[in-house]
Amino acid sequence: MNAQLLFLFKSLFWMLVFLGRPTTQQQHRQQQHGVKLGSILKGNAFTTVWNAPTELCSKRYNISLDLNIFDIVINPNECFCGDNMTIFYHTQLGYYPYIDEHGALKNGGVPQSGDLVGHLDKAREDIRAKIKGKDFEGLAVIDWEEWRPQWSRNWGKKDEYRKESKTKVKHAHPSWPEDLVAKEAQKEFDKSARDFMEQTARVGQSERPGGLWGYYLFPDCYNYDYNKTGPEYTGQCPDVERVRNDQLLWLWNSSTALYPSIYLERPLKSTKYVRKFVHHRVKEAMRVASMPKPGSIIPVLVYARIVYTYTLDFLSQVDLMHSVGETVSQGASGIILWGDHLYAKSADNCRAVKAYVDDILGPYLINVTAAAKLCSEALCEAHGRCVRKHPASTAHLHLNPASFRIVAPGASADRRRGRWQDRVVGQLHRSDVRDMKEAFRCQCYAGWEGAHCELPMGRKRMSACHVALHNCWVVGLLLFLFLAM
Repeated sequence: MNAQLLFLFKSLFWMLVFLGRPTTQQQHRQQQHGVKLGSILKGNAFTTVWNAPTELCSKRYNISLDLNIFDIVINPNECFCGDNMTIFYHTQLGYYPYIDEHGALKNGGVPQSGDLVGHLDKAREDIRAKIKGKDFEGLAVIDWEEWRPQWSRNWGKKDEYRKESKTKVKHAHPSWPEDLVAKEAQKEFDKSARDFMEQTARVGQSERPGGLWGYYLFPDCYNYDYNKTGPEYTGQCPDVERVRNDQLLWLWNSSTALYPSIYLERPLKSTKYVRKFVHHRVKEAMRVASMPKPGSIIPVLVYARIVYTYTLDFLSQVDLMHSVGETVSQGASGIILWGDHLYAKSADNCRAVKAYVDDILGPYLINVTAAAKLCSEALCEAHGRCVRKHPASTAHLHLNPASFRIVAPGASADRRRGRWQDRVVGQLHRSDVRDMKEAFRCQCYAGWEGAHCELPMGRKRMSACHVALHNCWVVGLLLFLFLAM
């Protein structure tokens, strides 16, 4: 009898050991859950990327912006194409079909007339030529703005794509009534537009799998009605646009990062509308980022400018807080500061940009970057970023001036050797942590979960089962040892 019991408990012991271990498939799912972060995002609660061609400031005028001391990620030579970030405009990636400013049809003009196979082959060549390293782990942004991938959103100047699509159907079916022509044209356009955008993103991921691939200005909120509604402006995305974003799930599934925009036009300058405008655009992007994989967030990197659009008029301190600060507090992975050749057009422009970076932008970026990092460590075990508990609140991730101060950079030689962390003097007090806990919660990085991002992915779901198995394992082990004596 004892031999039979001994055999029984031995069997039970090894069964519990086997059941208590995650399978290879479970381990793989735990490791792969979520989107792989590019190297410039890994371990960073918030990342700022410089995407402006300012290398001429140094080369031509000997004016260095010294962006590195403010924790701003830059490409070598501060260009649009490099190891940290590459942007593809519509003439730089494959054979993108579009209608030029003179009405000429380029590469077929509309997606359904384009050569998708030829386009994808050319796109592969262009990606290999522009991103030479196969181990690329930067941001890969596709900037296609000539048409939108949904028929219903091609209004205004973009209506020419709907007109050309209907003309194409009429030529094929001259006897069809207008309503049938429009229906078929929409069907053909939407399908082909999806094919071009979806498969181009897939090609990018297959060629440079470590990159964070996505389309500039997606998702959009279409809350541009501040000039029309005036004091009644809420900043909210129209319901119909949220529904249309839901219909673009195929695009979010084929993206490994989202790149919405919060560019501010001059009429918004220092108005109460700025925060509303930015808040709802970032909020919508964060909503969309959670759609492809429940429990996981696609990295959201928000495009912004340090000037009001089409000017060299720099953002006010308040507007900087309501744009960059708002982006940080909603849990975006980072911000991309885009600029054009106007920044380096003259020595005066370079000096103006440098002064703004040194005196206003840089110190503020150090402030929010340090605050985001400290909050991540205090609340999220450094495995997640802090986001507002209540989206409508005005809480910001700012250093408490009673606990911290930011030291201005010294001489040029010291500036280049310094790190942004060296500029922050002070320590987090209990009251600071308490304030953070009241206003913020954790949004875990890929591979982590739990209220404080303290658990590797999969551990939480299996914890109850593991407790039961552990208890059985202990009982079984004790009985086994007892009977073996």
